[in-house]
Amino acid sequence: MKLRVYLNFDKEKVTEPVIWQLAKEFDVITNIRTAEVKEDMGLVGLELEGKTEVVEAAVKWLEAFDGVHVEPIEQSIVEG
Repeated sequence: MKLRVYLNFDKEKVTEPVIWQLAKEFDVITNIRTAEVKEDMGLVGLELEGKTEVVEAAVKWLEAFDGVHVEPIEQSIVEG
């Protein structure tokens, strides 16, 4: 399964290695597709790839992470 999400980081979490922690906790491939990081906020377009149940667990972990907001990225028909 391949899933793309936007991660919005609050000021308190923008300097924490959340994506590194995610990769250590779950057997997923992470691919940063886009990112904008400033002192008080961060926005990352992240692609997660792996077994469906592992990717879903990784997203739930991110959603429970205080200071990180997860939003799905809709894929275009061309990208698949």
